[in-house]
Amino acid sequence: MRWLSFERDGAATFGFVASDGASVVDVGRRSEFADLKSAIAADALAGLAASLADEPSIPLADIAYLPTITDPDKILCVGLNYKAHQEETGRGGEGFPTIFVRFAGAQMGHLAPMVRPKESATLDYEGEIAMIIGKAGRRIPRSQAMAHVAGFGIYNDGSVREFQRQTSQFTPGKNFASTGGFGPWMMTPDEIGDLDEMEITTRLNGEVMQNAKAALLVHRFDELIAYCSTFIELVPGDVIVTGTPGGVGAARKPPVFMDEGDLIEIEVKPIGTLSNPVVGEG
Repeated sequence: MRWLSFERDGAATFGFVASDGASVVDVGRRSEFADLKSAIAADALAGLAASLADEPSIPLADIAYLPTITDPDKILCVGLNYKAHQEETGRGGEGFPTIFVRFAGAQMGHLAPMVRPKESATLDYEGEIAMIIGKAGRRIPRSQAMAHVAGFGIYNDGSVREFQRQTSQFTPGKNFASTGGFGPWMMTPDEIGDLDEMEITTRLNGEVMQNAKAALLVHRFDELIAYCSTFIELVPGDVIVTGTPGGVGAARKPPVFMDEGDLIEIEVKPIGTLSNPVVGEG
């Protein structure tokens, strides 16, 4: 199943993509759950999909996409998690995941503008696979980690490199408003199949900038869950953004940064494509 958060008639709701692939069943207006996160926490997705499968649907063209999880308790991002990205940056390889955080307020949904801030011209793309936690846990062993996953989505960890590099801490450059694209939806693991075969392709104005399969992750999905749950309890709706492949704009010669009028697309097969037009901040 593909689950998404969206806005309809000015109100936030959530649902699943109907069998036609072009419309969505509005679950939020037909259930007791306020949002996708609360439905995940109740382990209710399968039951809701079964009971509402024949309900009328809304064309996807008629909704406004919201970030897949609109208000996660935490967004844990993994840096330097593909060997090619380590090599192009000259960083990483310490043996442990590099973890930094994003805030929900810096996110935007599919088709929403990604904003290049007026303070810097170094807005960069980072196509990534996002892992959404479905079951709470602390100190989760790797052998049990994947049972805690509700699904996978697509993330563009838009990075203002100038601010990211001002100190050794990543946080400012990773949290400018409307730079964290998250969408268009979450796909459940049963539909994905072999997780290693998930393939990221980042396109800037149609040109391929990044491409890699999940099999190339340095720290794998189960390891990331085990590591992160060591220092904090993971709860339903938490998002672990698992890292970007090589090919980021800042590492190119000359560098390639995004600007007003650009279109950035992150495709993750078989999940779908996250698209965001780039605008300059007014």
